[in-house]
Amino acid sequence: MAKQVWKGGTLLNPTPAVLVSCGSMEKPNVFTVGWTGIVCTHPPRTYVSVRPSRHSYGLIKDSGEFVINLTTTALLKATDKCGVFSGKNKDKFALCGISAEESATVSAPSVAESPLSLECKVFDVIELGSHDMFLADITAVRVDESLLDENGSLSLDKCKLTAYSHGKYYELAKPLQNLGFAVKKKHKNAKRSTKNGK
Repeated sequence: MAKQVWKGGTLLNPTPAVLVSCGSMEKPNVFTVGWTGIVCTHPPRTYVSVRPSRHSYGLIKDSGEFVINLTTTALLKATDKCGVFSGKNKDKFALCGISAEESATVSAPSVAESPLSLECKVFDVIELGSHDMFLADITAVRVDESLLDENGSLSLDKCKLTAYSHGKYYELAKPLQNLGFAVKKKHKNAKRSTKNGK
């Protein structure tokens, strides 16, 4: 297939569309972030990259804490609205129709309507250019009990998660395969059954 070569750009898509909450329960703030992800498994570590000009930047820099809240189709309007307005002179929780609730391990609030929230404590800040990266330890994960099956396993596909890709929001809805399916060995019993059926 023919391909064009463009200059370097931020076209690693899709990206998460998350609500990051910060501040305190007395003065909660929330904003939309696309630049986030996991950087380490053990210990569990994540990051958010934020422009220094944003109101939330100072709140995270001062407290060293924030919460990454996953978003769903039900939270889509709030997620989009949070990315447009500044929390400097507005209560963005009230503006976007969402609720702040206490977190378990950080002073920053969580978004009550989010099905899963990652509580984070900053351990380093890296200046990158337009954005600074807050690297953080994930100190707790809070999960909506409705997403747990009878064995206590997480079923995130139940909550209609959203992602962002090149100017549009998408619903992550259709599971394709389990991780490792390409190299998974077939059971011997299954092979025998096939031979016996011939």
